[in-house]
Amino acid sequence: MSLDDAAEELASALGVDKAEVKADLEKLVSYSVPMDEAKQSLRRKYGDAGGGSGGGEPPSKTEITEITPNSGNVTVTARVLTVGKRSIRYEGEEQVIFEGELADTSGAISYTAWTDFSLSPGDTITAGNAGVREWDGEPELNLGQSTTVTLEEEPLSVPYTIGGERDLIDLKPGDRGRTLSVRVIESERKTINGRDGETEILSGEIGDETTRLPFTDWNPHDEIAEGESVRLEDVYVDEFRGVPSVNLTEFTTVESISDVPVSDSGTELSIREAVAAGGVYDVVLTGNVIEVRDGSGLIQRCPECGRVVQNGQCRSHGQVDPSDDMRVKAILDDGTDTVTVILNREQTEAIYDGTLEDALEHARDAMDRDVVAEEIASKLEGREYRIRGSLSVDEYGANLNATEFGDSEDDPKARARAFLSEVSP
Repeated sequence: MSLDDAAEELASALGVDKAEVKADLEKLVSYSVPMDEAKQSLRRKYGDAGGGSGGGEPPSKTEITEITPNSGNVTVTARVLTVGKRSIRYEGEEQVIFEGELADTSGAISYTAWTDFSLSPGDTITAGNAGVREWDGEPELNLGQSTTVTLEEEPLSVPYTIGGERDLIDLKPGDRGRTLSVRVIESERKTINGRDGETEILSGEIGDETTRLPFTDWNPHDEIAEGESVRLEDVYVDEFRGVPSVNLTEFTTVESISDVPVSDSGTELSIREAVAAGGVYDVVLTGNVIEVRDGSGLIQRCPECGRVVQNGQCRSHGQVDPSDDMRVKAILDDGTDTVTVILNREQTEAIYDGTLEDALEHARDAMDRDVVAEEIASKLEGREYRIRGSLSVDEYGANLNATEFGDSEDDPKARARAFLSEVSP
């Protein structure tokens, strides 16, 4: 079938302008999209997922657990769990979208609405001719101009929490329309190069009784200040260095509230649990240092970006006049898994029992910078430590940037008995 015939067939079946369909079809084919796949893509775009000619009938109702990224267009009856609102840049223009989660008795699914359907948490709706796309490996509903949304009188009972109220510990990347009650622990005003040039933002750390997380306020609110407790309505969560990060937008409502207690201790986990979680912002790990890695002791950093340099060469800025620094990169093992612990200059100086200047003098006397790392290794390796910090997991492995570092006070016999009780039949 020629491209012209295919466009004619699609335009007739979908009830849209042939010239518009042909232009879309030519574009897809020019990107080496197979004709059948291109036609199916346009059927989804223009609201006929069935793939037949002259369809016209809406898709039959589908349970949420049956939806896959290849489902085409579907019709679902579901309960609105959450509704968030934010502005994104789409095809070079600002677009306000509505997003959140829907659920039926079988499961839950995220959605993005490109039109304001006046959704509210708790509504039971039937969304007809909703598109399906893949987002982060999972199916997501797209409610667009060809979607019909009907408010049902009879509420659908679902086994999910309705509304966005959550504790920080329960947040995960991809959450939208969340409401939090937190205390601002740290807040810093910054100027960054945003999509529209220089942009002023707030960033820092928030906490509640369950944990602490980083945040970014893309439209700085006056109520966000260190020590203040606030209720944040309509935030979304993405991932920053392997951990959930809370984002406030121009649509986020910020209200001052009475003091929110904040946990003084991190989440205690085994290394295996922490790594399996994909990253934990405030975690406590206990284990033995089995090795001090290369790149510990005396190092040099680029004065522009702070990266570690080798022979005065920065990967981003080329030949530079580097600054001296100290750090430790150590392998921590608790019997379940391992993680690389990174200690900053202050922590490293405490272990070395001397300042950076002392370490530099030591290296000059020995005519070998490695002697500093060797002395640090002799003090660390083989001993057990309790370390608190932020764990990130990426393609390079698991790294814990330590905020607290000290000898473990755990009773190893008690911990061994507890471990044996977990693995014994």
